[in-house]
Amino acid sequence: MAEPEALAESKPWESLLELARRGDATSLRQQVDALPEADRVHAFAHLAPEERGEVLALLDPERAAEVVASLPEAYAAEAMGELAPQAAAGILEELGSDARADLLGQLEAHEAEAILAEATPETAESVRTLLQYPPESAGGLMVTEYVAVPEDATVQEVVSHLRTHVERYAGYVVQYVYAAGPDGALRGVVPLRDLLLARGDRSIASILIRDPVCVRADASLDELFELFDRHAFLGLPVVADGKMLVGILRRQDVDAARVQRAEANQLKARGIVGGEELRSMPVLTRSARRLSWLSINIVLNVVAASVIALYQDTLQAVIALAVFLPIISDMSGCSGNQAVAVSLRELALGVTRPTEAMRVWTKEILVGCLNGLALGLLLASVAVLWKGNPTLGFVVGAALALNTVVAVSIGGTVPLLIKRLGYDPALASGPVLTTVTDMCGFFFVLSLATLVLPMLRG
Repeated sequence: MAEPEALAESKPWESLLELARRGDATSLRQQVDALPEADRVHAFAHLAPEERGEVLALLDPERAAEVVASLPEAYAAEAMGELAPQAAAGILEELGSDARADLLGQLEAHEAEAILAEATPETAESVRTLLQYPPESAGGLMVTEYVAVPEDATVQEVVSHLRTHVERYAGYVVQYVYAAGPDGALRGVVPLRDLLLARGDRSIASILIRDPVCVRADASLDELFELFDRHAFLGLPVVADGKMLVGILRRQDVDAARVQRAEANQLKARGIVGGEELRSMPVLTRSARRLSWLSINIVLNVVAASVIALYQDTLQAVIALAVFLPIISDMSGCSGNQAVAVSLRELALGVTRPTEAMRVWTKEILVGCLNGLALGLLLASVAVLWKGNPTLGFVVGAALALNTVVAVSIGGTVPLLIKRLGYDPALASGPVLTTVTDMCGFFFVLSLATLVLPMLRG
């Protein structure tokens, strides 16, 4: 029988699958442990969903949970869906509350319920609590691992409780102890440092920070970004129905959500809609997601191209213009996309709000004028050197300069306006920018050429 080390020299995903199908749990565990995290993710990415399930099923729950936590969410959810509910529940117990909810939220309802039926009541209740909130809300991002104690307990009782249950709290991020009343309502918080330095006979109520900053469970991501930008807290209690403590929102999770939103916006701006796309996904699924964007762009580009039909006589008279039309359209689109990217980034960071379109426009128009002038002069020089016709240079240079100003104006402000209307700016900004810059670019070139047509012919 080949050793795991020898198997690892080949393609690691093949070795993992062979060991799993052989039932060699010891060698499989050794090989998984030997793989660096990046190589482990790469290896599991090459396995089909059912094959990932085979490998995870043979690992112990703790090690399988480590693997699941390192995988992209789509891969992890696929693998969990392939496992028997009891095996999946064992892995679920080893994950954090937020990771559990994220994974099960990706599964079909009947699959998630089958897994929760095999989990402990505490875990099942925690997951169901988190799943009732939208993913991009405080409730969807919070964790349910926190230390809550009665406000009438003594400092010594709480410290003894923490020491007695050290294994339970080992995975918690314990920065504060939360005091709750008999009804579950939040009474206040105690920083861990204050707890450890207080006399043992003092009551928790006597060292409480009352009326702490809290966040509503239904608070949106934009509200959370603004809140954590204003405060330097590492975490905040999450409350529902007034003051009922339901979880803890950590700064690290809000920061991760900020990054995920920016990444999602970049994908949408490039026409990848419907969430994360990985090449292991079904071909029809990936095709449908892309076509939903591309089919809209066909219609919009036909509208833009119709401008050419209005000036076909001019275009036939000066065929050299056809060479410059795509250049002007593409360069203006690039300038506009730069402005779109900055606006989407500033919206995600919370430094710009949808109501500030005029301020953004005044900032962009200055850049557009400078860049438009520089690019226009450059393209005009190319036209003059190629055809020896200064009028042609003026037409294409002026058209590019004007269209650059239009492009940055649209790219900077349209995302804010779309956001203000309640739509997704990352998804809608691209088609709007493309259509308008193409139409305006064609119009500027052909209308200017029509005005000076005798000079162009000469």
